Amino acid sequence: MAPRKLQVAAAGLGRMGKRHALNFLNRTPRAQLVAAFSPDPEELQWGKQHLEPYGVTLYDDYDKMIERRGLDAVVIGTATSVHAEEAIKAMEKNLHVLCEKPLSTNIEVCKEVVDAAKKRPHLKVMCGFSRRFDDSYRNAHQKVEQGLIGRPSILRSQTCDKHDPSGFFVAYAAWSGGVFVDMAVHDIDLTLWFFGDDVIPKSVSAYGITAVQPDLKKHKDYDNAVGIVEFHNGKIAYYYCSRMMAHGQEDTTEIIGTEGKLSVNANPQSNLVNFYHSGGITREVPHDYYGRFEMAFVKESNEFTAACLDDTPLPMKLSNAVKAVQIGAWLQEALVSGKQIQFDEIGRRIEKANL
Repeated sequence: MAPRKLQVAAAGLGRMGKRHALNFLNRTPRAQLVAAFSPDPEELQWGKQHLEPYGVTLYDDYDKMIERRGLDAVVIGTATSVHAEEAIKAMEKNLHVLCEKPLSTNIEVCKEVVDAAKKRPHLKVMCGFSRRFDDSYRNAHQKVEQGLIGRPSILRSQTCDKHDPSGFFVAYAAWSGGVFVDMAVHDIDLTLWFFGDDVIPKSVSAYGITAVQPDLKKHKDYDNAVGIVEFHNGKIAYYYCSRMMAHGQEDTTEIIGTEGKLSVNANPQSNLVNFYHSGGITREVPHDYYGRFEMAFVKESNEFTAACLDDTPLPMKLSNAVKAVQIGAWLQEALVSGKQIQFDEIGRRIEKANL
């Protein structure tokens, strides 16, 4: 008798939704993609070509899809604005949920998702922070856990996208939550992983410029930003976000400890080939984030599936998804206001008097 497979539905067939759907269809042996939803006719047409021939039923109505008999789980890769609503609806249908980050750009809405999950502890509900599934980051985390760099004290991390002159990032900024919520949220999640998810911010500062996409100003956003978070336990995190890299994707992290340092992807490259020629020595780098983290997304789908089928713990707390967005929102506020935000030892915001 063949072992049971997790019956999965994919919500959203945009850029990331397509990748999730194909990963569950082709690269997650213990799962079976049985359904997919999109409200977009062009995305559904893609589904007719790439999913339907392999037994995947397509839907243009999310509510109808999650009514499907025998369904076990939903992977959500739709627009951020509906992540929370769709996640809660899925839980109400007794379905496990893997949701793309963030749960929402609104902190209170994020908390609603966490509260809904707490009411159903038998369900596996995970927000996908892909870097936690990357082999290099996992290796670095193991070294920190082993005490090889002493006490981690400084984390310096960046998410830098290749410049896109099409205007996509300007349109995207209208609802993304800002550069820190959209981009640095990955780096913030790494901070919670390497420093411990109980860290409490002491101060938050941020600075930004619009170097190549001045139209971002109408959305109070920036194409380059630097943020600094000081924590009460004597640790500091430094974040850099950019939308103007000329060469490609460059996501790097350093964890600096009292007895050593770890770096991840400090010299970005897409493979191990260096090209030696009359102009010098060059190497290729990933064009976008998926070129860097493709296998992390594959591992994510497989580990989520295993947790659902075997009733084993998920590799991260759902509450961290709220904390990462909250810190990102504070950084975005500091960026726009130009003012430092401060907190007391238990995390309450300190409002300075206006004299």
